[in-house]
Amino acid sequence: MEKPRVLLLLLVLLLMVGAGTAAAAPEFEFSSKAQLLMDVGSGEVLYENNIHEQLYPASVTKIMTMLLAMEALEEGKVKPDDLVPVSEAAAAHGGSQIFLSPGDRITFEDLMIGIGVGSANDGSWAMAEFLAGSADAFVTQMNEKARELGMNNTNFMNPHGLHDENHYTTAYDIALMSRELLRYPKIHEWITIWMDEEFLKGKIQKEEGVYLSNANRIVRYYDGGDGLKTGFTSEAGNCVSATAKRGDTRFMAVILGAPGRPALFDEAKTLLDYGFANYKSVPIAQKGEVFGTVMVDKGVIPEVDIVAGDDLSLLLEKAQQDEVDLEVSLPTRLPAPVPEGKAVGSLIVKTPEGNEVGRLPLVPAEEVSRANIFTFFGRFMHKWVNFGL
Repeated sequence: MEKPRVLLLLLVLLLMVGAGTAAAAPEFEFSSKAQLLMDVGSGEVLYENNIHEQLYPASVTKIMTMLLAMEALEEGKVKPDDLVPVSEAAAAHGGSQIFLSPGDRITFEDLMIGIGVGSANDGSWAMAEFLAGSADAFVTQMNEKARELGMNNTNFMNPHGLHDENHYTTAYDIALMSRELLRYPKIHEWITIWMDEEFLKGKIQKEEGVYLSNANRIVRYYDGGDGLKTGFTSEAGNCVSATAKRGDTRFMAVILGAPGRPALFDEAKTLLDYGFANYKSVPIAQKGEVFGTVMVDKGVIPEVDIVAGDDLSLLLEKAQQDEVDLEVSLPTRLPAPVPEGKAVGSLIVKTPEGNEVGRLPLVPAEEVSRANIFTFFGRFMHKWVNFGL
């Protein structure tokens, strides 16, 4: 198969597995407890300090709550206009809230806005009960998802982040769940709302609605700012997972334990500025993108598309240019049954010198079952009739 050549800005050292990219970053004088800068496309960490220290996340917890909600939406378990009931337990949660009352019923979409923008503790509890039947069951799902994502230094005790000494995470783990949430473009439409003076007006018992104001200054005052979530408790300090996108490049800055909001956003902006000034992310493949077709022996269908199993981007230094080759490695045939999502090939990214700098699994676009005798007979008759014509 001919290798497509793509002209890219490339710094090979940034692409080697385990390369110490963050070590090349300048020294910053920060006052927060932990800081991280990540390229969202590749997952490459560009700056780190105390990123594996267990700290309290406050309302940044709600990133996981929203992630589980978005997964339920994608899987068709819920719809945006589904009405979420508010229990007495949910309405009793104070702190940051959207002043829900027992018996209120608000749409899933409005609740996501309330959680993402208004940091609603009452809304988070209502969402947890709606999705899992109880808040305790939902917290179990939160921790299961954390393990699945490799968040090995995280333990959740509630869906909103109000203080509990056994409720903790790390800057790195927050980056992992933030990056997963960013797979859902719809989330940016909700969490970039800056202000709504009559949110839920006429929809809840508080008939005048609530004043909704976004605490994340990144989405308003930073070029390309589009997320993600802030948090504060006296124990956690000021926290944020901040994202910004310019062109094809999106960076994420995670700050935990800042002494005040000015320091919180200054530090996030400093890291984002550093990322955009020095690097860019180049998309190579999108999840679901077709890279070939393979014949299936004895399948219910004769062939199946082979697609990218995930997104693939390369993190590049702006100063250097070079070329890379994309090599597609696939079998010529597959025996049925063919399971969906199981890797059957690879997309390999190489420099012209042959050095591999990226690899992505290629998977069947759909499951292909083994054909039964009736299918084989039908195919035989179809060929026989066509041959006779």
